[in-house]
Amino acid sequence: MPRPTDTPRRADTPRRTEAPGPADTPRRQRAQRRAGAFTGPAVTEAATRSCAAAAGDPALAKLTGAMAVCRICADRPLGAPLPHTPRPIFQISPTARIAICSQAPGNRAHMAGRPFFDPSGVRLRAWMGLSEATFYDPAQVAIIPMGFCFPGYDKAGGDLPPRTECRATWHDEVFAAMPSLRLLLCIGRYSLAYHLPETRRLSLTAIVGAWREIAERTAPRTVMALPHPSWRNNAWLKKNPWFEAEHLPDLRARIAAILAAPA
Repeated sequence: MPRPTDTPRRADTPRRTEAPGPADTPRRQRAQRRAGAFTGPAVTEAATRSCAAAAGDPALAKLTGAMAVCRICADRPLGAPLPHTPRPIFQISPTARIAICSQAPGNRAHMAGRPFFDPSGVRLRAWMGLSEATFYDPAQVAIIPMGFCFPGYDKAGGDLPPRTECRATWHDEVFAAMPSLRLLLCIGRYSLAYHLPETRRLSLTAIVGAWREIAERTAPRTVMALPHPSWRNNAWLKKNPWFEAEHLPDLRARIAAILAAPA
């Protein structure tokens, strides 16, 4: 078990282990062009489902409706504007007890209008012990990324960081409007900087490894950190077998207890 003073390689956001190959960067460029040319509805499936789930809570319904059509990163950006049409992707409701606090949607999620619409989502559901139906049920599980829209790609072909406009505009109000939340699963450095700012100087391995202490300290709205479920972190998972042997069973037990508890 790593101690909080350990500083192994970070596994917060999927990182390239080598420069993108000649076929990889053009692929990302084509994906960015598809995102820019996408002509689907601006209001995503996830946002539409969230608006319906929040209908019984006037304050949250108003907030969700405004988030669903947000264009701040295009119309009043903090820096360069979003390189494509905004499509906010989130999942919230007044009854959700678990929140996945992630980085930002990828291009596949942007096109589909659903969060974690990729192999990372399959692995995350397995980590949590949840079916696809439960995972995408806003009444039970919230998904609140630090950036609601796919941020686009950088020059090297990697995903850009989450847009800062979302945190500045929405996050404080969103979490204050969801008092039923009992467990926050933080994925990535940007999420941890918001939910656990005191851990900023620690490696993600150390933060994930201290899950028991952090859970006890943050209860009753427990915070737990996870590495990103991308295949790019397979090496980290092999190097840290305690995560699957100890952390995940505890995580699944907490999730099952929270979802089974009476309202």
